[in-house]
Amino acid sequence: MKKLTISFVLTLLVSVMSFAQVDRSSYPASGPAPEIKIGDAETFTLENGLKVFVVENDKLPRVSFTLVLERDPILEGDKAGYLGFVGQMMMAGTENRSKDELDEEIDFIGASVSAGSSSMFASSLKKHQEKVLELMTDVLYNPIFPQEELEKLKKQSLTGLATSKDDPNSISSRLSSALVYGKDHPYGEVQTEATINNIEVADVKSYYETFFKPNIAYLAIVGDMSIEEAKEIVPKYFANWEQGEVPSFTYEKPAPVSKTEVGLVDRSSSVQTVIDIAQPIDLTLGDDNYINSRVLNQIFGGGSSGRLFKNLREDKGFTYGAYSSMAADKLVGQFSASASVRTEVTDSAVYEFVSEIDRLLAEGVTEEELKMAKANLAGSFGRSLESPSTIANFALNTERYDLPKDYYKTYLQKIEALTVEDINQTAKELIDPNKLYITAVGNGSEIKDKLAQFGEVKMYDNMGDPAREVQMVDADMTASKVLANYIEAIGGESAANAVKSAKVSMDADVMGNMITIDMVFDDENMRFGQKTSLGGNVMQSTSMVDGKGAISAQGQNIEMSAEQYAEAQMSGFFIAELYYEDLGYTLTLDGVKDVEGEDAYKVIIANANGASMSNYYSVETGLKIKNENPTSGDTFYSEYTEKNEVLIPMLWTIKSPAIPVPLAAKITSLELNPTLTEADFK
Repeated sequence: MKKLTISFVLTLLVSVMSFAQVDRSSYPASGPAPEIKIGDAETFTLENGLKVFVVENDKLPRVSFTLVLERDPILEGDKAGYLGFVGQMMMAGTENRSKDELDEEIDFIGASVSAGSSSMFASSLKKHQEKVLELMTDVLYNPIFPQEELEKLKKQSLTGLATSKDDPNSISSRLSSALVYGKDHPYGEVQTEATINNIEVADVKSYYETFFKPNIAYLAIVGDMSIEEAKEIVPKYFANWEQGEVPSFTYEKPAPVSKTEVGLVDRSSSVQTVIDIAQPIDLTLGDDNYINSRVLNQIFGGGSSGRLFKNLREDKGFTYGAYSSMAADKLVGQFSASASVRTEVTDSAVYEFVSEIDRLLAEGVTEEELKMAKANLAGSFGRSLESPSTIANFALNTERYDLPKDYYKTYLQKIEALTVEDINQTAKELIDPNKLYITAVGNGSEIKDKLAQFGEVKMYDNMGDPAREVQMVDADMTASKVLANYIEAIGGESAANAVKSAKVSMDADVMGNMITIDMVFDDENMRFGQKTSLGGNVMQSTSMVDGKGAISAQGQNIEMSAEQYAEAQMSGFFIAELYYEDLGYTLTLDGVKDVEGEDAYKVIIANANGASMSNYYSVETGLKIKNENPTSGDTFYSEYTEKNEVLIPMLWTIKSPAIPVPLAAKITSLELNPTLTEADFK
């Protein structure tokens, strides 16, 4: 018993001593990064030059085929946008199948087939692999490029372009690309209505005939297929694909701006500013700085643990998120840092961006930041290996970028070997803090002067072109005179005052659905009603009577607060300019602005509660051409027609956050001074 007790005590003592020697205040040191056991993609080449990569994975009875064309970027010029049509035109029917027949056969076997300007993709169950290859190669060899499909695509593209012109993020992206690369570079050119309308079937067909050649193509097969089976099946479908000479292109590498420059797009209805700070960088997949740049960006702005996020969101509360990227490319890479911030903190946010860039280069990164970034990237890399397509992409990248055969197998080892000094050196080699393009899309009158501290401010339009010079405001011009000129332009004070009320009905096509908007104005008694209908069913209605307002939608009735009513009332008049001053609104003339290529006086109308909107009146004609409302969006007025000696805009183009595309509402019925009843406002 005594021996047993002594033995127990000794064991306990050893355990306690061992426990006492463990330091649990820090994480245990990580072991050396392993070489990743990545299965090699097996490869072979057909006589026509098609390179085939096979990644066998029989966990699921599925197989996919990805075809990639290795071509130089193409400058589309006066037909910018046609490359985006190529894939859809190829999928619009073949010599053997109409579009409907093609879609039906793909759906029948539960497969997927798609095409783009430099790739094709097909996948299906293992048992349907030959059928899906038949469909894929029918599209590859026999597209007919129907004219009607092109017309549909052009219409969709024009609608998307119109929407993007009023989307701050799209505007920011266009401007940043135009400045960093230049509009004469494939990465900087911009689609316009003119370039889209210039596109013809012959352009798409010529591109297809020139670039869809096997000698510049790679085929990656992923799934339940062995290399032996691939060597039997691939020649059956791709061996007769004919080679051809493919042109190559070179472009002058964009250089950084000589000194930091600020590009501003004035979007006065914005309550936020979209900020982007960018410059071209020399970075290609596989070069000495590539992996270093992944780690550097993770530390600087790669996510919620990045410096930008912690500063601008967590510390300052300027934005929901601030991020950066370092994009690698064969032609030219790009460094970018961006966020959307409140208008009033725009200059403060830009200051923090620039300060963080300066701090990164002056002080470098810390060992703790480096460890965290390595862990994040290693985890992300490991998760990506769960997808067989990752292995295929590794094989394609190794071939396309002439990478060492063990590049991805030793990827984690390369990351683990990086030091603080390596990352700091990469930052200095890639980023020049004195040669930045700072772009901002927001309320110009609020932010322009404040941005001048960072560099010369140059104005641009929503297509990334230098803003057109507008004429100066005459010294004796006032907001009241602008409104008076408008009243005179539409027919004069007597004719305008004679219009006490109106009933208006408008129709608009929204993505194939006809919407009807019925409005009733009783300007004399300050009453307003509106109903929006789809297919004869009222979707939403607004009523404003006797100082009270309500909105009804989807069976719910919402009463307006006094402030909401006062704000809505500002837009509740048929000829509102007759009543602004009588209602005590503050009128401010905010200069002459460019509205879709036309000089216009901007008049800001504000009520006693501080709510405001802006009207734009043509300098040339005096007519109102735009209303800008922070709540409901922008409305453009055109096609003025005389009714009862008063000019009325018969086309209202509405751009609102509530609708996905611009809504062109045409007045189909108009009654001036009709007899009104209470029922009209319910």
